[in-house]
Amino acid sequence: MQKIREFLELQFFGVCSAIGDKLGMASSRIRLWFIYISFLTLGSPVLLYMIFWMNIKEIFVQGRRNPLRNF
Repeated sequence: MQKIREFLELQFFGVCSAIGDKLGMASSRIRLWFIYISFLTLGSPVLLYMIFWMNIKEIFVQGRRNPLRNF
């Protein structure tokens, strides 16, 4: 089991360990930062989408309340 783990770490996490060696950081900390950044970038489009629809909803509601607004 240890050999499989070492093989997988060398193949898949070699990038993190190389970056960690260059920056003098632990590779586990770099992996955590990659996870945090992934969640932030995944959530940002959803937040922007929700903000957009909240603003659009207000525009449509205002338009229905005042039908003579554009005249």
